[in-house]
Amino acid sequence: MKLHATIADYQTDIQIKDEGQRVFADIDGRQYELDVHESAGGYLLISKETVFDCRVAGRPESGAPVGVVVGTEELKITLTDPKRLRGNRALATRDDDAALIVAPMPGKVARVMVSIGDAVKVGDGIVVVEAMKMQNEMKTPKAGTVTKLTAEAGATVNAGDVLAVIE
Repeated sequence: MKLHATIADYQTDIQIKDEGQRVFADIDGRQYELDVHESAGGYLLISKETVFDCRVAGRPESGAPVGVVVGTEELKITLTDPKRLRGNRALATRDDDAALIVAPMPGKVARVMVSIGDAVKVGDGIVVVEAMKMQNEMKTPKAGTVTKLTAEAGATVNAGDVLAVIE
């Protein structure tokens, strides 16, 4: 699984392979192998002979910051799943910080889940596009208001078509 991580001003891509209690991670070209064990209210991460006691404050959602406590240090981390949120093309951001929800591929609009003026939060479903009998839910990467909606149920769309704008 590939994720994009933001911690303070630092941004990076993380590649994670989960094999039960063993997790393999590639961060900035560095390889990590961790044993993961659930503990009361958190996780123990063991790397070689070093143990990290981690606690997650809240429920992590793609694109929303979450508090992670490692030992005594608290970090605000934002993890974004490019597949789930349909990558940078689907989440293109204009200069005015409006999020553009873009069709990732040609298909048919199966369902429109919002209306103009609706308030949305990070990760809310906006439009469902069906292609090759698979439905892809386009989600918003930012909280805001739906200011433009060009998608209509049953309409055919091309890859790159702007389906909605969130400001």
